[in-house]
Amino acid sequence: MIEGALEVVGARAALTYFGALGPAGLSHGYLFTGPAGVGKKTFARALAQSLLCETPKSTLLGYCNACAGCRLFRAGTHPDFVASEGEVAIGQNAGSAQHDEDLTARDLVRELSLHGYRSAYRVVLLGDVEFSSPAAANALLKFFEEPPKGVVVLLTSSASGTLLPTIRSRFVEIGFAPLGTSEVESVLRAGGVDATRARLAAEASFGSITRARAVLEGADEGIRGAAFAWFADAMSGRAPDRSFLQLDDRSLNASEKRAAVAEMIEIVRIAARDWAALGVGADVPLLAPDQRELLSRIPQRPPAAAAALLAAIAETTKLAETNVSAGLVVDYLRMQLG
Repeated sequence: MIEGALEVVGARAALTYFGALGPAGLSHGYLFTGPAGVGKKTFARALAQSLLCETPKSTLLGYCNACAGCRLFRAGTHPDFVASEGEVAIGQNAGSAQHDEDLTARDLVRELSLHGYRSAYRVVLLGDVEFSSPAAANALLKFFEEPPKGVVVLLTSSASGTLLPTIRSRFVEIGFAPLGTSEVESVLRAGGVDATRARLAAEASFGSITRARAVLEGADEGIRGAAFAWFADAMSGRAPDRSFLQLDDRSLNASEKRAAVAEMIEIVRIAARDWAALGVGADVPLLAPDQRELLSRIPQRPPAAAAALLAAIAETTKLAETNVSAGLVVDYLRMQLG
């Protein structure tokens, strides 16, 4: 029985694309983009297992979970699957006696030079990929453009604007949209969360399973409440406190700081939407009803100004996906709100 990939929650564009694709149309590389927690890496792993499944099937997607290839994949020991997550550095010089703890660009050059051992494919997955320097990215350009036959490279990114245009141009890019509330709830319930808690977490998730799980663990309330307070202060002309983002913490890398700012901007977007809705009528349904009192204290602005503010937040979302530092993104957003 072929199963698995078609059961991935969300991923509608990717499922449509690969569902209509045969082996002959498979590209050497794909870039899955979209917010954090919407299933990019989950789908990428499902696609990888589909390609390495040894049970004959009429479609590109799907896997049996029973053949030797699937058993090796699930055990994390398939010789034709290489996965890494996060920042990719250039690595030690060739011939160095030292070894890098994490997979580096030079390691990947070696991996991308190999053909499949037991499968027709060799799949390399770089999740939440970022390159520590242009040199690290440039080291892989040739292999991203023309890898050996059968090698398929899968990248996922929540900030694709940080990738060099020369990297992005080598891949077929497929976007992942935020999940529906019911989709997030179904994933949580499948993981053993009771119906009431799953529904409440899904409603606060903004379409992200990652954020929904943070809500369940109580880790989300801190940044959520702080972001609403930040929005209220910025809108009221007060100096907002951004210390909750930990942008001055040197133990956090640039990727982690960008992720925190991206989450904060999404919460600010919800806050701005609800604030604008309150200007229309007090009884309008809110996305964050628990914040009604805070938002109602913020002075209203003319409709045109409110619309311009929402557009500025959307523009800030795009800015946060580039290499502009997290601190400057926050400063830019504050200036748009003030």
